[in-house]
Amino acid sequence: MRIILMRHGQAEDRSRPDSARQLTEFGQQQAAQTANYIINSYKPSHLIVSPYDRAQQTLAEIHALVPNAPVTVQDNITPSDNAIDALAELATIEVDCLVVVCHMSIVANIAGLLTNDYPESFSLAEARVFEMDFVMSGMAKEIDRFVPMQPS
Repeated sequence: MRIILMRHGQAEDRSRPDSARQLTEFGQQQAAQTANYIINSYKPSHLIVSPYDRAQQTLAEIHALVPNAPVTVQDNITPSDNAIDALAELATIEVDCLVVVCHMSIVANIAGLLTNDYPESFSLAEARVFEMDFVMSGMAKEIDRFVPMQPS
């Protein structure tokens, strides 16, 4: 099984509530770059996304390339949620390749749980690929990562 964890692309400033922040034009470009990388390298079979707008917009770039993949909104993968609870819910989904689009710091904390390593920050729209026999803390190995262009 593979889980691809991805952080959303660059978002606008904090003039709106956090859940309503939109991707910038640059953030959409980042999301498209990462989506193309994921689709050209892997075959996502299920897509999971945070309920926040910027994560949904990021996932839309991937879903446009794999329109038949089911999409699930997972409410407990927002920036301040508990990674242990989020991972427990992800473990209930049995597919070959799961893509999860969410936020810092939960994305780093989920990655840390999967590999039993200290959480490492994700760049904007970065994707990391983990391989495991089953979803459980400490059972995964990171096999790939992709970082799109970053703001200068």
